[in-house]
Amino acid sequence: MKLKNIIYAGLGLATISGAASCEDRLDIVNPNEQTTETFGKNAVELNEVVLACYNRIRIEGTFARVGYLYDVVAGDEVNSYSDNDWWRSYDYFTSTPISSEPCWPFRDWYYTINTCNQVLYYLKNSSLEETSDVYKRAKGQALFIRGLAYYELACYYQDVPLITDYQVKEWNDLFVETNTQNEVFDQVEADFKDAMTLLPSRDIGGEWAKGRATCGAAAGYYARALMFRHKFEDALTVLKDIIAGKYGTYSLCADYGDNFRSNIENTAESLFEVQFLEYGVGGSDMEWTPVNNTKSSSQGHALETVFSGGKYGGGWDDLAATPWLYQTFKSQKTTSGTVDPRLYWTLITYEPDYNNMSGFENKAYTLPVTKHVTTGSHKGIAIAKHTTARENMYQVIPASGLSCGVNIRLMRYSDVLLRAAECENEINGPTVDAIEWINQVRRRVNLPNLKLSDFPSADALFEQIANVERPTEFGCEHGRTQDIIRWGWLYSADRLAQLRRHASTYWYQTGVYEQKLKEYKEEVMLNGLAIDEDAADKLLDANKGAKREEIKSDYEKTIVGVLPTSLSVADDDPFSHWTQGREYLPIYHAYRETNPKLKGNSANNKTSNEGFYMGYEIRPVILGIGVDYED
Repeated sequence: MKLKNIIYAGLGLATISGAASCEDRLDIVNPNEQTTETFGKNAVELNEVVLACYNRIRIEGTFARVGYLYDVVAGDEVNSYSDNDWWRSYDYFTSTPISSEPCWPFRDWYYTINTCNQVLYYLKNSSLEETSDVYKRAKGQALFIRGLAYYELACYYQDVPLITDYQVKEWNDLFVETNTQNEVFDQVEADFKDAMTLLPSRDIGGEWAKGRATCGAAAGYYARALMFRHKFEDALTVLKDIIAGKYGTYSLCADYGDNFRSNIENTAESLFEVQFLEYGVGGSDMEWTPVNNTKSSSQGHALETVFSGGKYGGGWDDLAATPWLYQTFKSQKTTSGTVDPRLYWTLITYEPDYNNMSGFENKAYTLPVTKHVTTGSHKGIAIAKHTTARENMYQVIPASGLSCGVNIRLMRYSDVLLRAAECENEINGPTVDAIEWINQVRRRVNLPNLKLSDFPSADALFEQIANVERPTEFGCEHGRTQDIIRWGWLYSADRLAQLRRHASTYWYQTGVYEQKLKEYKEEVMLNGLAIDEDAADKLLDANKGAKREEIKSDYEKTIVGVLPTSLSVADDDPFSHWTQGREYLPIYHAYRETNPKLKGNSANNKTSNEGFYMGYEIRPVILGIGVDYED
């Protein structure tokens, strides 16, 4: 920074300055304080700004909590069981423009974009050769992370401003027009496509194989962006190239659980994952907000806190799995007749099979599990994924703020395979290639191969991919709501009804519970412990109703995870609250008041997005595949 008008005090200098003109001033540059004009001129400084880009994807509104979990809870695999109203508003699609929480991803992704644009600005003004590895890698990483930011913004907020220039000359230049979702996705595709040509593959090893963006990560996300707008042929070309090794060598982990352990990370299956550290390793500052980027920050995430059931001492009972997801896992057996092992790593359930499966046991955080671990007032099944629940690490959950160090795998090779199968099916219908890509994922967990003859139509194979293969492979992971939106399910009557069935809960059956109470009273009277029904009621109510609670608890062992027989008897049905346009989060009113050029989206304006799907095929429900029922 230039230091102007420095007046030196002291007797000798006073004499000199008294003799000099009053117009003389000393103008010097402080070499110890960097500015935008002086910083980023060399490779070392550029790398520091690139690292800052990565740090921005590890905060509250990006992937440390809300920015990851909004997509999770808004889908049909997970519901809110929290007393926290804003989790419920995400689940029900009822967030309002005056609620501050829905703006957190918007806020934090623009922090990220600003840092990426800063890298690109520094590169333009550096002395580095554009053909040098340092230049290409810095630019490629900035473009990838900016593309990721705009991808998330477009999926969450639909229409948002595109800011690609770091220089701001006037205050009003900060107020930019809102771009359409299509314009944003054009930029997303361009950023990922350029990053694919600039970045090295993971095969070079070192830091590039352990957390940085690579050409493979850019290619995978480029295919995702293409698929959002149903560009299946272009996406399939990219996905085939990934499978063929053009962008690095990828393979499925032999053990599905290795994708979710804290001590085995950045594996050959991971195209891109967000790096986190356990509490105590990365610092002790648990601050949630964007300022949590200091040297003392914890550098963990809060997914474990949100997912884990309070039974183990630290979870907040916020989110839990739906019965449909649990039953989808249970609907198919391995070739040896045991439960799908992915269930173990996804949900905290009690399964007798675990006692006989090598490497599995009915424990969570070292404590024995004797029935499904439930969470919240509706007793949803607690989620194990993204936590250390299955790692035999703790007596109780160390869940407090940003404390979990399990890396979040944003894209895995199994996603490449299943997306390739989906694209192939959209273009050519069921084929040998599509079935084989799916079977590669199934064989990893010892599930029987699918047969081409079992799928007479593209609709049938799509149903298998969308409602069996993807939920069991990626259950409770970020991306399900993005899929639901791109597939158009909310704008199809039969698909919306299916979503309502999937997300509905059915944890208590009052009539059966009352029958259990009646059987107890008859038993105690028969055994002479009570002379009549009134005396039996007193036994039920003794010790503050402990016996009634015991009966209810015993009954829950059999009812947890049971699908409703119809929507009319469901305890809860989140998708019944959805209205057209509310699949997106509204733009925060305070931002619109500050920036007069910032427009609202369909959630603000209560408008339909049905026109988005003009020319797209929304595939109908095919009953008989997966777990479903007719209402």
